[in-house]
Amino acid sequence: MPNMSLKKNPMPAQEPAVRAHNFDEVALGYTPEQAMDEAARCLNCKNKPCVAGCPVAIDIPAFIGKVKEGDFAAAYEILSRSTSLPAVCGRVCPQETQCESKCVRGIKGEPVAIGRLERFVADWHMHNAQEKPARPTPNGHKAAVIGAGPAGLTCAGDLARKGYDVTIFEALHTAGGALVYGIPEFRLPKAIVEKEIDTLRDLGVKVETNMVIGKVLSVDELFDMGFESVFIGSGAGLPRFMNIPGENLKGVYSANEFLTRVNLMKAFRKDNPTPVKDVRRVAVVGGGNVAMDAARCSKRLGADVYIVYRRGMEELPARHEEVEHAEEEGIIFKTLTNPVKINGNENGYVASMTCVEMELGEPDASGRRRPIEKVGSDFDLPVDCVIMSLGTTPNPLIKNTTPGLEVNRKGGIVVNEEGLTSHASVYAGGDAVTGAATVILAMGAGKLGAKSIDEQLSKK
Repeated sequence: MPNMSLKKNPMPAQEPAVRAHNFDEVALGYTPEQAMDEAARCLNCKNKPCVAGCPVAIDIPAFIGKVKEGDFAAAYEILSRSTSLPAVCGRVCPQETQCESKCVRGIKGEPVAIGRLERFVADWHMHNAQEKPARPTPNGHKAAVIGAGPAGLTCAGDLARKGYDVTIFEALHTAGGALVYGIPEFRLPKAIVEKEIDTLRDLGVKVETNMVIGKVLSVDELFDMGFESVFIGSGAGLPRFMNIPGENLKGVYSANEFLTRVNLMKAFRKDNPTPVKDVRRVAVVGGGNVAMDAARCSKRLGADVYIVYRRGMEELPARHEEVEHAEEEGIIFKTLTNPVKINGNENGYVASMTCVEMELGEPDASGRRRPIEKVGSDFDLPVDCVIMSLGTTPNPLIKNTTPGLEVNRKGGIVVNEEGLTSHASVYAGGDAVTGAATVILAMGAGKLGAKSIDEQLSKK
């Protein structure tokens, strides 16, 4: 019998007063009984509208049908046909604007909790699977992937399953890209990412860390080493700033630097060699998911935290769930507020931030109402740390060391509909092409890159 409840099974979670003081995962996951009950809400629509909303085209009704039956192993097998990172996707994908937004159950109630079910199945597999995946028969072709983030990992996984000899070249000392340096432990435990990457290693993917392509090796030198095709999935790690007075003061961070210190380098530990300075009052400038991550990390470091955003609450680009969690944890939202200056003390540290109040005017070219400054509304916000979360652009290093590689005016690598760049046999995808976007869109680009590389090399 279908479960015709209009509401999803709620996700068990840590209480806000508890989780605001630790870095443990907030959401605790479904039990098998909760997962099967939620799966029973799926109507198994014949035209599968939810699949159309998934950038990696997971057969959603099929895997959910297996969850309903209690056959979690079969559900994982269906998931793994389309995604190399199901435990990651189940945690950080914006399902509410993708697969779940297409769910028929959402017309008269809440959609099926597709993301929560994907997470459950992936976690079940990690805890119960005994056998490692069988390595495919080698096909004799060799491909290189630049960047061990979601785009690169997906491309590598798809190619490895087809028998390619794949090596990933990662600039940092740890594989995972934004999954390890950008997304906090309380949203995506690093052990989960490590297990997903270990699955790719079991398939034969080799991962070379501390390999800054453009410094240690060039793209052209990879071809000299015998690689027949290259996929660039190097992300968008160059932060943007407001270019206002005081941005060079001590205590001003880009969100990238701050989150890398906290997530990857464990700066919340007092004995860490690269700690974040003790902070008491933090202002995070921006309103996206990265801003929420930076704010919630700051809260766990013991600070009073403000989100400073020039538009209103309704215009916040962050996921509703992330905004809700931030509010529950006591983070203060100062919307319709824009910084104009950061003020320092005699030692060169942040002492306050001068802001102005804003009001929303007519919509601009993007369709959003344009914020307009209220004359004479200046005020000082007393803070000792400012985190700029204004987006990122691709690092120009690969572009500057790869002759003939075309980029657009924002620094993104230009590709055609197959993901092919202007350089022969070089493909690209993810944030290196689009600028900062979501994990699942980067994974979709990685799948396209793998498909195109396979089509190219299988003709040889």
